[in-house]
Amino acid sequence: MFKGFYNLTSAMLTNQQNLNVVGNNMTNISTAGYKQRQYTATTFDEVMYSRLGNKDGKGPEIGKQSYIRASSDIATDFRQGTLEPTGVFLDFAINGDGFFAVQDENGAVSYTRQGNFSLTEEGYLSLAGHGLVLDAQRNPIRMGTDKITSDGFGGIYTETGARIGQLGVFTFQDPAALQITEQGMYQGEGAALKGNAVVLNGYLERSNTDMVKQMTDMISVQRSFQSAAQVSKIYDQLMTKATSDLGRL
Repeated sequence: MFKGFYNLTSAMLTNQQNLNVVGNNMTNISTAGYKQRQYTATTFDEVMYSRLGNKDGKGPEIGKQSYIRASSDIATDFRQGTLEPTGVFLDFAINGDGFFAVQDENGAVSYTRQGNFSLTEEGYLSLAGHGLVLDAQRNPIRMGTDKITSDGFGGIYTETGARIGQLGVFTFQDPAALQITEQGMYQGEGAALKGNAVVLNGYLERSNTDMVKQMTDMISVQRSFQSAAQVSKIYDQLMTKATSDLGRL
């Protein structure tokens, strides 16, 4: 009699988590290098099968009915965003695969597509709020000036042509395995230096979030959430009436 509550509760929880993901995508529409994310869910019995390790379908049958859905994964879309010219000397954008490496004050290294760099008081190239940008040898890059030029492959030079350093661009065999730590920041093992990476100076990669699709998804998910909430109220009223009428009998 009360099975419907499982479906309705599941719908509200699933749609709420989906709304959180969509809202985060829309919030970061202006974040350089941000990659949009997508929420996926699966039925609870499928989760149970995976937990039991029944990958080959040879395990004991545990039932085929499913009344709720469970969080499956939040996938990241690593497709490249639009490369937009800014004309700012310390802006960089990777054309193709790869990530910049940034080291925080504790020595932890994160990877990002954000390229809106700045200089610290000591003259090091940094990503504001995150740490120092690393070169191809994973060392901080001391600039000393923001009047620079670039060779299009991550090499940085002064206006007179003196070489300053080489931006490190790193790739991963499976970017989907990276752990998201902050907005547009990732951590993971197995980073490999990418040779001849195309790095444009005076450009920024914009978020690859499709605003129109996110707006459409938000409206759809909100309506699904509201419908489930409304139906749950009606279902509760029906159950109350049924139990009260049966009580009289």
